[in-house]
Amino acid sequence: MRVPAFEALLTDAGREVLAGVDRDLAVRDGLAAASRLREDPRVAALAPDLPVAELVNAVLTQVSLRERGRAKFGDLAERMYFTPDGLEQSTRRSVAEYRADRTGAVAAGAAAGDVCCGIGADLLALARRGVAVEGVELDPLTAAVARANIAALGLEDTARVRVGDAAEVSPGRYPLLFCDPARRGGRGRVFDPAAYSPPWDDAVALARGSEAACLKAAPGIPHEALPAGASAEWISVDGELKEAALWFGALAGGPRRRATALSERGRAPAFLDEDPDLGPAPVAPARRYLYDPDPAVVRSHLVAEAAARVDGTLLDGQIAYFTADRAVASPLWRVLEITEVMPFSLKRLRSALRERGVGTVVLKKRGSAVDTEKLRRDLRTSGPETATVVLTRIGTRPFSLLCREVAAPAQD
Repeated sequence: MRVPAFEALLTDAGREVLAGVDRDLAVRDGLAAASRLREDPRVAALAPDLPVAELVNAVLTQVSLRERGRAKFGDLAERMYFTPDGLEQSTRRSVAEYRADRTGAVAAGAAAGDVCCGIGADLLALARRGVAVEGVELDPLTAAVARANIAALGLEDTARVRVGDAAEVSPGRYPLLFCDPARRGGRGRVFDPAAYSPPWDDAVALARGSEAACLKAAPGIPHEALPAGASAEWISVDGELKEAALWFGALAGGPRRRATALSERGRAPAFLDEDPDLGPAPVAPARRYLYDPDPAVVRSHLVAEAAARVDGTLLDGQIAYFTADRAVASPLWRVLEITEVMPFSLKRLRSALRERGVGTVVLKKRGSAVDTEKLRRDLRTSGPETATVVLTRIGTRPFSLLCREVAAPAQD
């Protein structure tokens, strides 16, 4: 999609064409929807100098992306504009709003810059929080999309976007800085922080030059790449790990490492902070309840802190499962009651499930080389009951733990 075709959609006539597309038909039969649009004289009239096929593609692209965008942006997606890469790389609304609340608390009227702003997800959240912000985006089409989103949400008095290269932004230009370095290249996703755009060291230098700053990173960023003096936060949403945020300057107060569990289901955020005085979690045989930590807890290396909250002990010093004598509910973990612990054996596991009348098996694993799909077929279960089978390693031996849901655990 080129900028002129996109900008044609921003006119009153373009918005009318977008609103009139049959969504169900576009999803069910894209060719039929395209044919119908090609025959609509209003489409060609949007930009007479452009091929009709290009305009049809621009319309259907937005219809499709708005539908997909609901997963990240909810009802706002209906008013927003996207590019395929921009939607994929954008911050979901719940995370952007959480981060904007933390950032806005120290803004105090400071000018903010969103470097590598993409389609504007974080910029919009800051502006909706009342923070005046300028976005910088290298790609002209993506910058145009971000501007359109600012206008669509009525934030022109608070936010703006300019085309520019993050590499040309001097440290200190923005007292309050947010930067989400591009993590996709010509060959797809980039995992090496040095290959981000701008490179990680350059992004860190930008952040350190501001009074307060946040860098967004992939959740798998190596701990050895974490900058000295910054605090790191791993964020999950309803049990799915989404990103890491690195906080600098006035935003870096608090623990060096934090796990944050957000929810889009009406639950309050939950936090787990590093305890520098806490040693490794003790290792002991399985107790009554098994705890499966949220991936933000695991990735932030805070399993020992999680276990300490319930006086828990690890099954194995290298595996992020712990057990305890009491069941405590928290967004930071899932808790199950252990009914049997056995060395892994297909024959023995199948027999134990049949004895319990288990027909539905939920398989979970950590530290296990077992192929769960093959195991599911080989178990050949039948019966009315449901059980969770946890596959793991204790020492050098593979184990399976039969578990069931806990009816009403205490709240953390």
